Amino acid sequence: MFQRIREDIRNVKSHDPAARNAWDVLTNYPGLQAIWWHCFTHRLWHWNLRWLARWLSTWARFFTGVEIHPAAKIGRRVLIDHGMGVVIGETAEVGDDCTLYQGVTLGGTSLDHGKRHPTLGKGVVVGAGAKVLGGFVVGDNARVGSNAVVVKEVPAGATVVGIPGKIVGAEQSRKAQFKPYGVDGMSDPLSPALAGLLRHIAAMDARIKVMDRALTEQGLCQDEGDLPPLDKALFKPLIDEMDADGIDYYI
Repeated sequence: MFQRIREDIRNVKSHDPAARNAWDVLTNYPGLQAIWWHCFTHRLWHWNLRWLARWLSTWARFFTGVEIHPAAKIGRRVLIDHGMGVVIGETAEVGDDCTLYQGVTLGGTSLDHGKRHPTLGKGVVVGAGAKVLGGFVVGDNARVGSNAVVVKEVPAGATVVGIPGKIVGAEQSRKAQFKPYGVDGMSDPLSPALAGLLRHIAAMDARIKVMDRALTEQGLCQDEGDLPPLDKALFKPLIDEMDADGIDYYI
């Protein structure tokens, strides 16, 4: 038990720059406290002390804002960040190294007594406010975007966004700048906007070249050659910053 507590504290400190020390994590992270409460109530549930397990889990919800059914299975190094409003149902399973943000629901869509809540594989990230509903599997290292509603199986490594949840390709995910944690190290919030402008300008330039070539072939305008290239040295500070943040651009 104490080994798991130390492991969980190290996990929080490695993912949250606001975590100053072990005492801070131990006393001020309700998502982590909810998981520790669940470790105890889960044992009570399997000892057939089910009323007591439910009663204690109700008090845990009162103190932490996180509701985890005692029968749910929670893996190692699971991080519930911020935590308020997280609901994990009776037959849900959460794999090792998963991250759940505030407002996440791992719920069911039927009144059956069997498997009716989702199973999250290892390393899954579920964004704030997302709802994963049903007895299906979300594959290892999958990512569910904020406020998405997922009602069917998600392949390993996929990214799901929207209502209802749809799998987006790697290119769309990269351009959407999905970050697995709340703090992504980006020093300047204007960088994504400027990167978007550069992509837009590059697309406009390509269209103008096509139009210019067509008009020249029809003899409607005179070919005056390409425009002078941009001096990349002027953009070096911005390019270096966007490269560091992994932002896609064209220049």
